[in-house]
Amino acid sequence: MKIGIVGAGIAGLSCAEALQAAGHAVRLFDKGRGAGGRMATRRAATPFGDVAFDHGAQYFTARDPCFAAAVTDWQASGVVAPWPGAGDEAWVGTPGMNAVVKALSEPLAVQWNSPVDALRRVERYWFLDSVVDDPFDAVIVATPAEQAAPLLAAHDPAMAKLALGSPSAPCWTVMVAFRERIAIAKDIIRDVGIIGWAARSSAKPGRTGMEAWVIQATADWSHDHIEDEEATVVDALLATLAAEATAALPEPVVRNAHRWRYARAGAAQHGALWNDTRRIGAVGDWLLAPRVESAWLSGRMLADRIIATGR
Repeated sequence: MKIGIVGAGIAGLSCAEALQAAGHAVRLFDKGRGAGGRMATRRAATPFGDVAFDHGAQYFTARDPCFAAAVTDWQASGVVAPWPGAGDEAWVGTPGMNAVVKALSEPLAVQWNSPVDALRRVERYWFLDSVVDDPFDAVIVATPAEQAAPLLAAHDPAMAKLALGSPSAPCWTVMVAFRERIAIAKDIIRDVGIIGWAARSSAKPGRTGMEAWVIQATADWSHDHIEDEEATVVDALLATLAAEATAALPEPVVRNAHRWRYARAGAAQHGALWNDTRRIGAVGDWLLAPRVESAWLSGRMLADRIIATGR
């Protein structure tokens, strides 16, 4: 079949990889400027050199045997490495978290900067409005639940209802860099005041450059302050980080923030969704659990189902 996939994150790429290997013709469309999604890495230029921040997912685990086998292959390719600082089972992309998404997308037909406004069915074919005029035999929505619901609503109301019932928690993330190491001994801080997680991003495997920190607010604080100005958010989270230091923090050479409206997915416990009559489906971590592994497994579950039934 000729299959269109909306969203080129881990779930969409995992699904596409398996479908393409089985002989299907797959094209992915993503609104982002490049590979990453919630496994994004942001880079900033400074007078003292470039600095990078993993400002989405901080690490991932591999407990399912199929996903663990994929991670072993990624490690052999040099795109992931273990991060003992975050736990015995923690893995990170190298040299940035987005390395995994980049590697998965390279052999696939991915069109970036391509937001899909609507799905349209004409007879037995699917069209992805605003990005391409070509017809597809099937379409898969691989986006966060809140973005999936309006695309699915007109074609499978039950899927849309499930997506609407699986809201994501938001997360404000702050990125700061300093010319020298700050006076905090630990590389990771968890659950301190309004900080849910903070990490010395420059301490991860494969990282180089100056002292870089990623500070993520708790879900509750992020929800309550989701419309705050970026500068206000940076000040609040940086002040909480400073309280953990044994000496005053120097002035940051980088201070940015990113508002993740759909950061931590729900858990609908359906694995993947597929309507084999209309040939429309959905994948994503929101259908299993809020983990990178769950997104990959969801995509693979749907691909396996399509491959097994031939439709």
